[in-house]
Amino acid sequence: MAWKSRTRSLQVFDTELSADTVEWCPVPLWHNILVCGTYQLQKGPDGAVEEGAAPSRTGRLYLFAFRQEGSMSPPLTELQRMDTPAILDLKWCHVPVSEKPLLGMAAASGELQLYTLSHSQEGRHDLKALTSLEVGVDRLALSLDWSTGRGDSSDVRVVCSDSAGCVNLLSLGEAGLTAVAQWKAHDFEAWISAFSYWDTQLVYSGGDDCKLKGWDLRSSPSSPTFTSKRHSMGVCSIHSHPHREHILATGSYDEQVLLWDGRNMRQPLSESALGGGVWRLKWHPTHQHLLLAACMHNDFHILHCQQALEGGGGACPILASYILHNSLAYGADWSQLSLDGPPPCSPTSAEPKQSLTESGGHLRIQYESPTASFDTSLEDDVGRYIPEDIAPPSTSSAASPGLNPAGDAPSLSCLLASCSFYDHMLHVWRWDWTPEEAQQETGQSDADQAAALAKLTL
Repeated sequence: MAWKSRTRSLQVFDTELSADTVEWCPVPLWHNILVCGTYQLQKGPDGAVEEGAAPSRTGRLYLFAFRQEGSMSPPLTELQRMDTPAILDLKWCHVPVSEKPLLGMAAASGELQLYTLSHSQEGRHDLKALTSLEVGVDRLALSLDWSTGRGDSSDVRVVCSDSAGCVNLLSLGEAGLTAVAQWKAHDFEAWISAFSYWDTQLVYSGGDDCKLKGWDLRSSPSSPTFTSKRHSMGVCSIHSHPHREHILATGSYDEQVLLWDGRNMRQPLSESALGGGVWRLKWHPTHQHLLLAACMHNDFHILHCQQALEGGGGACPILASYILHNSLAYGADWSQLSLDGPPPCSPTSAEPKQSLTESGGHLRIQYESPTASFDTSLEDDVGRYIPEDIAPPSTSSAASPGLNPAGDAPSLSCLLASCSFYDHMLHVWRWDWTPEEAQQETGQSDADQAAALAKLTL
């Protein structure tokens, strides 16, 4: 069966400072909201950090809205920007808190900062600081994760890792953040920490000591439940599967993505070489077999993990790659916004004072793709923006028997965002996965296609 896999850039935005994290809001009615964080190490005129001086790290937090209005303007609108300490990680709480989306930030100041997304009577969205807590002195907060990955809002907690090799457990209550526990987890930087979404008394961590560890919060966290040395370099990405119990994805500087069954951490289910350090991994929020990987020196890739998850072993094949970034691929995320329907209409928002086009936020992109599977320009010859729905299509086709997002779905369209470091760029793009026209001639009925799509969507 031949399938068309097409990635198309919708918009490119210059973040001015080095971009390293991007997150779509997972809270219903707010799926069109996007945040991007930046990290900049301040250097002297000669490009070097002054000897003996404490490094100065600054950042900026951007808030955007994505609109599908079909107008001759870019779909992304900048709503807010604020200067902050350098940002290492951003994560939205999966459920609203006090009826508002809540954003967590791991900052180079050693703080975990929380922001609420507010909607004013004038119809504007903005982020407001809610609370913060320092996890320790002389350290950077490197990552965070929420305990709410399965939609449980009864006991909201945050786990945060830091550059001193510690993992920090915090609880969110009416009085703000409270430190619950801190323990030394790794010999060097603890790059990543994450909850098991199925049992939030279990926490995972990965460090620059090349170790992946598990921790049971019901017992003393001074002793891990397991220690894996399967990765040969620093472990920098962990994501618990929100739809498959016991399943865990990990990534490392060793350029490998490992899939695990948490009941047997001696041997991974699958090992996939991606050709670049795997800084971030994100399971698709609704399609259980899709995994997004940000691979530093080797772009962004979408993996198909069905065979591995069903015990078949072997490497996970790459369904699509996004190659239009020109620097380290760090941040990436899936949006839950449907590309087939209109954007959320409630709560409504007022028009911003200026569009990204007016402020210089939309950039002309013109790349040559070695695979001829990407758009090469989003502007016509006189510089007018070309909406994605009429942009010249370009596709790549592959004969992939039995290989599709899952269950022979008739088609799939996803909205994604990614960012890269040294060129300080944010990209918003879409991925379309459709069968060749010849496949429609095989006589597959609409009912068969609908049944197949139902298998894909949880």
